[in-house]
Amino acid sequence: MIIKIIIIGLLIFMIYNLFQALRLMNKNDPNKPSMSKFIGRRVMTSVLIVLLLLIGILTGVITPNPRPY
Repeated sequence: MIIKIIIIGLLIFMIYNLFQALRLMNKNDPNKPSMSKFIGRRVMTSVLIVLLLLIGILTGVITPNPRPY
């Protein structure tokens, strides 16, 4: 159950970074950090989510749905 809460938190953090990058793209202020900072955070978060899912499935913490056939 705790791994699911962590994954949901990471997904919320990814969406937050996406909207931060969108806000910076629309303002175009040279004094603010670049948009690639937030996009990079988003990519690293998605990599972390995939790794957590793989580790969870391999250790048996998360059980995937059975095949439909």
